[in-house]
Amino acid sequence: MRTMKLGTSNLEVPVVAVGCMRMNSLDKAEAERFIRTSMEEGANFFDHADIYGGGQCEEIFADAIQMSPAIREQMILQSKCGIRKGMFDFSKDHILQSVDGILKRLKTDYLDVLLLHRPDTLVEPEEVAEAFDLLSASGKVRHFGVSNQHPMQIQLLKKYVKQPIVANQLQLSITNATMISSGFNVNMQNEPAVNRDGYILDFCRLHDITVQPWSPFQYGFFEGVFLDNDKFPELNAKINEIAAKYDVSNTTIAIAWLLRHPANMQPVTGTMNITRLKDCCKASDIRLTREEWYEIFRAAGNVLP
Repeated sequence: MRTMKLGTSNLEVPVVAVGCMRMNSLDKAEAERFIRTSMEEGANFFDHADIYGGGQCEEIFADAIQMSPAIREQMILQSKCGIRKGMFDFSKDHILQSVDGILKRLKTDYLDVLLLHRPDTLVEPEEVAEAFDLLSASGKVRHFGVSNQHPMQIQLLKKYVKQPIVANQLQLSITNATMISSGFNVNMQNEPAVNRDGYILDFCRLHDITVQPWSPFQYGFFEGVFLDNDKFPELNAKINEIAAKYDVSNTTIAIAWLLRHPANMQPVTGTMNITRLKDCCKASDIRLTREEWYEIFRAAGNVLP
């Protein structure tokens, strides 16, 4: 697996991250096999959140792998906090309590990365800064980031937070690519020209914040996957054509499309299927041509101005 630096940190991470949101769909033996296969593939970066399965996903993960200091040092663990039932909460107390719960469930003394999960409009950045300082000083968290935040929200945090924001987890796929399409349609009176995120893609590139695309196979908001979907005949025909050229699966090409972007992204997979996980990992070795990247982009219904 090819690796990269996460944001401005010295943390060397695989270019494909393993999302654990559906870990509670596996029994202990299945979870152990999945995790060990991931690590054998070089995909040792595992993305969690305290709300995944109500905390069950983190517990199943740690129990399945029989977490120990020796095993812990072989993997990179990221988790997220801030979502509560019916609300978001970036208060100092909630962040600190959440991290303690995450560490207990994962049976570890530290997280490599902690992300704030979605924006909290009631955020008091001074409290976030205090929480981050305590977590950093205690060694409980080594690096910090956010998810689904636009540039001004990140800038507001950065005014108070001393630690670098190393990652921003954002929804992005071939069919959900408004952060890319808006950049083509500057100063135009059409739907793709609408600036929906403050040009977050360019902002992250300028500030060396790693974009972590989530739901890389989904269209809409968890409406389904676009691969092998009759709703996207032109897109699937083009992906399958390119997959045949490289002798890989369509899954591999969908991830390779994201990795081809010079923003140096780290897609987060969501599958618990070992075969599909391996196909995702193969994307590390595929570099699409410029022509192939644009062919896929257009086949998804995007019109170049």
